[in-house]
Amino acid sequence: MRHVSAAAVLAIAAILSATPAPAQQSTDLGSQMPVDPAVTAGTLPNGLRYFIRENREPRDRAELRLVVSTGSVLEDDDQLGLAHFVEHMAFNGTEHFEKQQLVDYLERIGMRFGADLNAYTSFDETVYMLTVPTDSAELVTTAFLILEDWAHGQVFDHEEIDKERGVVIEEWRLGQGAAARMQDKQFPILFKDSRYAERIPIGNPEILESFDYDALVRFYREWYRPDLMAIVAVGDFDAAEIEEHIEQHFAHIPMPDNPRERPIYPVPDHEETLYAIATDEEATVSSVGVYWKQALRDDTTLGAYRQSIVESLYNQMLNTRLFELTQEADPPYLGAYSGQGRFIGAKEVYILAAGVADNGIERGLLTLLTEGERVAQFGFTESELEREKAELLRAMEQAYAEREKTNSSAYASEYVRAFLFAEPIPGIAYEFELYQRFVPEVRLEDVDRLAAQWIIDENRVIMVNGPQKEDVKIPDEAELSAVFAAVAAEQIRPYVDSVSDAPLIPVMPEAGAIVETEAIEEIGLLRWELDNGVRVLLKPTDFKDDEILIRAWSQGGVSLASDENYIAASTAVAAVTQGGAGAFSLVDLQKVLAGKAVRVSPFIAGLGEGFSGGVSPTDVETLFQLTYLYFTAPRRDEDAFQSYKTRLQAFLANRSSDPVAVYRDTLQVTMYQNSFRYRPPSVEVFNEMDLDKSFAFYRDRFADASDFTFVIVGAFDPDSIKPLVLTYLGGLPSIGRDETWRDNGARPPTGVVEKTVFAGIEPKSQTDIIFTGPFDYTRANRHAMLSLANVMRIRLREVLREDMGGTYGVGVSGSPSRDPYPNYSFHITFGTAPERLDELVDVVFQEIDSLKAVGPTQEDIDKVKEMQRRELETDLRENSYWLGQLSVYDRHGADPRDILTYDAVIESLTVEIVQEAARLYLDTGNFVRGSLFPEEASQEGQR
Repeated sequence: MRHVSAAAVLAIAAILSATPAPAQQSTDLGSQMPVDPAVTAGTLPNGLRYFIRENREPRDRAELRLVVSTGSVLEDDDQLGLAHFVEHMAFNGTEHFEKQQLVDYLERIGMRFGADLNAYTSFDETVYMLTVPTDSAELVTTAFLILEDWAHGQVFDHEEIDKERGVVIEEWRLGQGAAARMQDKQFPILFKDSRYAERIPIGNPEILESFDYDALVRFYREWYRPDLMAIVAVGDFDAAEIEEHIEQHFAHIPMPDNPRERPIYPVPDHEETLYAIATDEEATVSSVGVYWKQALRDDTTLGAYRQSIVESLYNQMLNTRLFELTQEADPPYLGAYSGQGRFIGAKEVYILAAGVADNGIERGLLTLLTEGERVAQFGFTESELEREKAELLRAMEQAYAEREKTNSSAYASEYVRAFLFAEPIPGIAYEFELYQRFVPEVRLEDVDRLAAQWIIDENRVIMVNGPQKEDVKIPDEAELSAVFAAVAAEQIRPYVDSVSDAPLIPVMPEAGAIVETEAIEEIGLLRWELDNGVRVLLKPTDFKDDEILIRAWSQGGVSLASDENYIAASTAVAAVTQGGAGAFSLVDLQKVLAGKAVRVSPFIAGLGEGFSGGVSPTDVETLFQLTYLYFTAPRRDEDAFQSYKTRLQAFLANRSSDPVAVYRDTLQVTMYQNSFRYRPPSVEVFNEMDLDKSFAFYRDRFADASDFTFVIVGAFDPDSIKPLVLTYLGGLPSIGRDETWRDNGARPPTGVVEKTVFAGIEPKSQTDIIFTGPFDYTRANRHAMLSLANVMRIRLREVLREDMGGTYGVGVSGSPSRDPYPNYSFHITFGTAPERLDELVDVVFQEIDSLKAVGPTQEDIDKVKEMQRRELETDLRENSYWLGQLSVYDRHGADPRDILTYDAVIESLTVEIVQEAARLYLDTGNFVRGSLFPEEASQEGQR
């Protein structure tokens, strides 16, 4: 690789900037980007800013954000972790909501903790997120009262602080492991001489356990102030009314008399290359990356926006080249990435990084640097640039087409960034015009120069991670430096872009005919049966203007494979699709599809096979063509298969070093009683991969379309799509097989089975309690189990997290199945400190006993019903929901009209129904409990 000095970079930049610009580049590139006229933006007299936008998707909802330009980097030495702790305390008592009343209130109005009520803390910011219904003025008013309390009315009750210490410590514990330990070694180098190296948001556990209450309150009083805050409100409401709410609730918040300066902490530059090399005995993968730290730029001008397009083109083209190399039989890495963007504080970063196989760090780094140098020396090709331009324009066209159906949460995130990072918010219409103007005029030299500007000697950090094993060699600084020298001395050749102009379908199939039609007007559904046996369910919608979704299935799947061929069958789709389709390799196929908004993938699951995908209406024929190709012309590619197998084996090589993976494997073996088909993934198991067997199994599963059903949902007209259906689905092969899946007999154990695994060096434990049994697969029973899981999730969060401070979160799920035999699985899982695991498990079983004996409270039932009602409101306006429901109803032979009567099922829920479900499905005489303890616990005799 060339070593380019700063002076040389400036000289090159001067030469390039002297190149005549096209006429379209007028002198207005220095002008500021406007603010979208749909946004009401303002600043209150106390300095608080706000961004308001009316948006109708989803209906009757608002996305609200309190954004505070403060994070862990502002903590004093006695406050490490307290920026994040303040965020936690916002849910544990405020001026108008004592202790747990806030979460309780939001659950009663149908919002879910975590999904609709959440927050995060980073180095430089804290963001509170709230989703609320807007079909009640009272709910909206209360929502702004909540935001006001978070901003100015937190109480910091000492008892609640002490309880929350345990929750935050458990969040810290949850993040501990190999990645965290390596990060602790690398951050002081990556952020050398910067405060960021010492202010990880999760904080210091010793301080979290013992900090003075005053230190927490001090952070809140000093940094939660109006000049560092913004309110973002996007949703189905009247903007003028929302502006009044903001003025009413926030204009009176005073500024402190002598506010502390809000500093911007630097990440210092450095001329020398820094090396951050970290290994760990529990690490499972190796990686290498080069980080080039860059100065933060002003993004607010038209010129900056144009430059962002140029940089996006660069990274997309280089990432495409990097991906191509993964298709070699002996790939130089498992995956690689080129990216540039905001980093931390006042820094941006350019990154070239790759995941590599054991002992592959030097080879991976050599390849990354060589590809960067290839661009620096020879640039990209015109064909590459035109393809990526088409991709970029197509993505923007899609966004523009959906401008009236964009989800409010997307706008809310955009305005959060506008406040925190001064990201322009000109609106999609304006951006669409800029793309139409700027993208066509971008020249190769605009893009090519970036390699010389970004890949330099200064501000460079080499990041290396890997497993700590005797047979894995991690290169040292001298060996990594030698890679750079090797690239500089290498004779590099230009990239050759091979592009096929062949059509996707060389010979058009013979079109079929519709032999039977049915309309179900109540739900706007059409059913067509074609003469080759293919069934098609069509539901046109107006939920999205630029979205069509498709799903297809037939019965059989991997269940029809012999045990001997099981691995080949279960990897058949990956093995085959890595080769591409028709006359095109996977790389060539991606090139041919450039500029088209289409995705379609075949699948072979346990009991069936099929397709899933999505497409823009303008590219819908391409989706049908790809489906036809994957059906009739899978492409065999030995090199691509070998590459896939090599990369998969590399991912599995160190899997047993991960204590959680060891634990999960034990649980899987236990749940399926050592079934051959449920062996834990390993190098040895996947040595059974075989391209011949995979290809044969794939061809067999898609040899007969006569038992396939296709569901199509979205923005289409049935009459317009009919010729495509008849040609590409009607032209599929049909041999009239009568087949179904096969039950291979895997069953969970009966009775009480307990498995304890001792693995890992961190003081962390987790448990899984899994109830199983037979299930009467009715709609009422499925809803009862879902509701039982909802109730349990609320109760266990309240007890285990809020009351006991014993865990960060509890997962609860109920999974009924009809096939291959009617059964259910009810799963409770959480993590905690090893010494508290059995204590918390005892409480779980106490809650189970209480549900059986007494039942849930009416308040619990009311919460669950309201959550389900609110979720159904938004679900019924989602293409993906209808696609899933229509697929399931049709597979099970149910009347799809019942999709519209689910609200009656919700309304029928009672205390007694959930109590009976607990008695039926939480049989304490029949469950599996798995427990993970650290390795040292086995030596101490801990259970």
